[in-house]
Amino acid sequence: MVSPLSDAQSPLSPLMKIAVVGLGTMGTGIAEVLARAGREVVGIDISEAQAVRCVAALEASTARAVARGRLTEPERAEALARFRTATELTAAADADLVIEVAPESYETKQQIFRELDGIVRPETILATGTNALSVTRLAAESARPERVLGLHFFNPAPAMRLVEVVSSVLTAPGAVSAVTDLAVQLGKEPVAVGDRPGFVADGLLFGYLNQAAAMYESNYASREDIDAAMRLGCGLPMGPLALLDLIGVDTARTVLEAMYAESRDRLHAPAPILKQLSEAGLTGRKSGRGFYTYEAPGSATVVRDALTPLEGAGPATGRPVGSVGVAGSGTMASGIAEVFAKAGYDVVLAARSEEKAQAAKARIGKSLTRSVDRGRMTAEAAARSLERITPAGSYDAFADVDLAVEAVAEDLDVKRQLFAALDKVCKPGAVLATTTSSLPVIACARATSRPQDVIGMHFFNPAPAMKLVEVVRTVLTGDDVHATVREVCGRIRKHAVDCGDRAGFIVNALLFPYLNNAIKMVQDHYASLDDIDAAMKLGGGYPMGPFELLDVVGLDVSLAIEKVLHREFRDPGLAPAPLLEHLVAAGCLGRKTGRGFREYARR
Repeated sequence: MVSPLSDAQSPLSPLMKIAVVGLGTMGTGIAEVLARAGREVVGIDISEAQAVRCVAALEASTARAVARGRLTEPERAEALARFRTATELTAAADADLVIEVAPESYETKQQIFRELDGIVRPETILATGTNALSVTRLAAESARPERVLGLHFFNPAPAMRLVEVVSSVLTAPGAVSAVTDLAVQLGKEPVAVGDRPGFVADGLLFGYLNQAAAMYESNYASREDIDAAMRLGCGLPMGPLALLDLIGVDTARTVLEAMYAESRDRLHAPAPILKQLSEAGLTGRKSGRGFYTYEAPGSATVVRDALTPLEGAGPATGRPVGSVGVAGSGTMASGIAEVFAKAGYDVVLAARSEEKAQAAKARIGKSLTRSVDRGRMTAEAAARSLERITPAGSYDAFADVDLAVEAVAEDLDVKRQLFAALDKVCKPGAVLATTTSSLPVIACARATSRPQDVIGMHFFNPAPAMKLVEVVRTVLTGDDVHATVREVCGRIRKHAVDCGDRAGFIVNALLFPYLNNAIKMVQDHYASLDDIDAAMKLGGGYPMGPFELLDVVGLDVSLAIEKVLHREFRDPGLAPAPLLEHLVAAGCLGRKTGRGFREYARR
């Protein structure tokens, strides 16, 4: 007899009758997606109360869809009629596909699969919704492992387009093909992945979340600043600690434990705070408290607690700042000068020559013209902003500025020489700031005779558009200097986050290990560039996939930052991926050279 999943057989018939086992938030969402796509769905849960809640949730969700014009009332009625609930697995007897979304426990899931073996038809496909446990191990416990695979939806299932289709070494290709076709018919974007903890999206996401939790636990930065930095610096929809609360701190701990058991990478070893919060029952939104405190269990509304920073807390006053010097003539220097000029500051833009400074001012003029063309400012305001900028071919022009901001090459020797020069030129009481993204601020400070006046102001590119500034204090930075920069950030309408003087600060310390891990996935032939980029955009809400971002940032810049992080923290998991080193050595630096992880048309 030919197996119903044999490659020799014609393609499987559409999977029209589907059972969903486990009617929590994810199971309910999956059931809604299936019912609205024309499938007959039975939702199975041992709790009758949970089944009732599921029906109520579907009724409410589909009613909202009608109100928003995404569903007609007859379509809603038909979808609800296609859904029924049961409390026994026997209700799955005639299903073409069973999707299990029970709690993340091997024992629970294996018990479900063993019972289903004696209930479903031989050709029925069994899918697990796990994002942490081994699909291979679950399949091996089944009587017919060739029909077991992973089908990982993302929460909320009706809205999130990504579905990871996970095959083990035991899975028949026909089963993979059938569920992949189903995912497409559901309007989802299926990504084929192999069996390893976290798969693609969560495999990259949870390492990043774990590092954010460890950063907070070390008191390096406040929860609010960590979350704001990643939202504003990377364009993410949520900060990592708020996302951990949404996912569930206990769930995140379970996923990380599974990832660490597989990789033995310290970056995946759950931060102790995750265990502490989990065991205290502070599991996030669902319990009403996790990293943040919420209005009620299940609420998304954050309320003040003992850790919420007070408005206006910190040093009372800073130093007066009326004029600003910007050192440099590149894209970042021009952008920063534009930001200060638009905010009403008189700006001295100094470069190594008068010609370079004039060229930088001309570049600012073009940027201001584009803002006028797009209706973001008036022509009069643009003209006044440009008039406030005085180009100079020597740093001697900084003699009277109240704040000097350097934005020269990311080379410590170059920056130290510049700070030594600023120390001689700038008046007593002037604040000296570096925009470095990865070098030690204290090294710049020690090049001067006034280290208490030196601080980091890490702007993000493009400076006129990006709202974040990382304010980096060294152990020698004066309180009034810190207060000055915070006040200036408010005046130029940037969101300031405080952090200490260590490699990567907040954003790069969390972003670049994530990018490095994505490179390792490709290097290990686990997934393709396109699948990883799609997974992070569709499943993680990232504005760009990791390889798109690496090519934009520049592979040489990325490698330099990875090396700094590895040298600072001495963690083997932070060592730059060999593939990144090889591409840089070959001169494949990203968009700027026409080739990086992808090839680009030459301009």
